Amino acid sequence: MTLGRYCRAVLSYLEAGPDGEARGTLLCLHGYPESAHMWSALVERAAADGWHALAPDLPGYGDSPPDPPHTWQRMVDAVERFQRERAGGPVALCVHDWGGLIGLRWACDHPDQVRALAICATGFFPDGKWHGLAKAMRTEGEGEEIVDGTTRQAFGQMLAAVAPGISEQACDEYFKAYADPVRRRGQLELYRSGDFAELEAYRGRLAALGVPTLLLFGSEDPFARVATAHRLAQEIPHARMEILDGVGHFMFDEVPERAAAIVVEFLRQLD
Repeated sequence: MTLGRYCRAVLSYLEAGPDGEARGTLLCLHGYPESAHMWSALVERAAADGWHALAPDLPGYGDSPPDPPHTWQRMVDAVERFQRERAGGPVALCVHDWGGLIGLRWACDHPDQVRALAICATGFFPDGKWHGLAKAMRTEGEGEEIVDGTTRQAFGQMLAAVAPGISEQACDEYFKAYADPVRRRGQLELYRSGDFAELEAYRGRLAALGVPTLLLFGSEDPFARVATAHRLAQEIPHARMEILDGVGHFMFDEVPERAAAIVVEFLRQLD
């Protein structure tokens, strides 16, 4: 198995794979305010199980340089380029949080490139509602105050409050999104470009992909609630749903091995 972090063109990424022929390619897309670091356990486990695993840092996050404006559409475009250049063929797509809003749009637009879906702690509905922090980020003035006033200490305390057990290393990695003014403003660009009404054009298209689908949610998630998982299950009748009892939104930081094991077991069913 090979494991490494690389930076080519715009995006930095984690990559691991077997020494021989891979069973397929797994593409993992992180949420906010995370980076590819959140997928470390899954990338290693998937590679050990024979998968070529890729996890990019989206523009302005982790070690990827900013590429403004950091809008929803430009994030989708960045994923399209990365998948074409680094995967070069159909992928099993694993998404979390904003990675879901970004990656699921890409998947619906490129159905021939999607082999399976692992949808983790995210919604994809045209009538979606923003949670409290997101509303603040979308508000002129208030959002600027939040991103400009966030220190490393405050950031770590915030994450620890919603992700018990998160490591200091993870907090350091995710705080890279605050490394300079352009990255901080990029967070606001992303949230303010997000109009759930745009998902009206995607209604029914996840189910229409007809690919094996896993829904992985935490029972204590205050941002993507269990009700969201049940609604997705209604829209994708063939989906398998897993609810992690006692786990919140940042499952791959709270219980990384447990969450990764569920995804890898799901991937085994694709053989």
